[in-house]
Amino acid sequence: MSKETGTKINQLINQWPRGTVTTTSALLSMGLSHELINNYKKSKWIKPIGRGAYILYNDHVEWIGGMYALQTQLKLKVHVGGKTALELKGFSHFIPMKAEIIYLYGVRGEKLPSWFKKYNWGVKIIYTTTNLFPINCTEGFSDYDEKEFSIKISSPERAALEMLYHVPLKVGFDEAYLIMENLPSLRPKVVEKLLKSCNSVKVKRLFMYIGEKHNHPWTREIDVTNIDFGKGKRVIVNPGVLNKKYNITVPRDIEGKAI
Repeated sequence: MSKETGTKINQLINQWPRGTVTTTSALLSMGLSHELINNYKKSKWIKPIGRGAYILYNDHVEWIGGMYALQTQLKLKVHVGGKTALELKGFSHFIPMKAEIIYLYGVRGEKLPSWFKKYNWGVKIIYTTTNLFPINCTEGFSDYDEKEFSIKISSPERAALEMLYHVPLKVGFDEAYLIMENLPSLRPKVVEKLLKSCNSVKVKRLFMYIGEKHNHPWTREIDVTNIDFGKGKRVIVNPGVLNKKYNITVPRDIEGKAI
């Protein structure tokens, strides 16, 4: 190994956050050539995990390290949200030792690279592209720190709305209801801004309904007069009973609970 090559690999290893993926485009932007990348691969300094993506040899990388590359290197708008963001923040009703399903959210028309989709992360990835919020809605995000790096995830306020987007097909009503029991301290101003931006009538109605059933303080601090709750009934649970205030069908046993 030449002195120059040795210097470059040392610099690369020193600036590579442990537990993360680095893309070919990122390596090239660091001044490495395709030939040098191939030499590092042959010398077992780096290991490919798919076309255009590498990890440090013998490094342990999980899905969150892949997310780091998607957000910081490929500049995709994908983020961790919904139930997963609530689990990472400690708000899940039953927090598993290790999540088996990871919920990611992105804008419509944006696809994940093949290396991320095909690699065995040891979890099931559910990637939802939706217009639940406008593309320019930057409200309701926070950073999640993971040892040597951080990624962008939804704040509890936004994550709760994203979770309800999947009720009842991917997330059960009862499960969402129990998780939201742990959210009495949501920030009213953030909630109000997100509800105004939210494009789903079903999600907005369900969010307020469950919050009020739990008697959360933030439900009384929101000005709902400027929030569009739409018209007509929304069937969420079938069979279910109609809640007349929000015009949604909900489980009979929950609707019967006193506030």
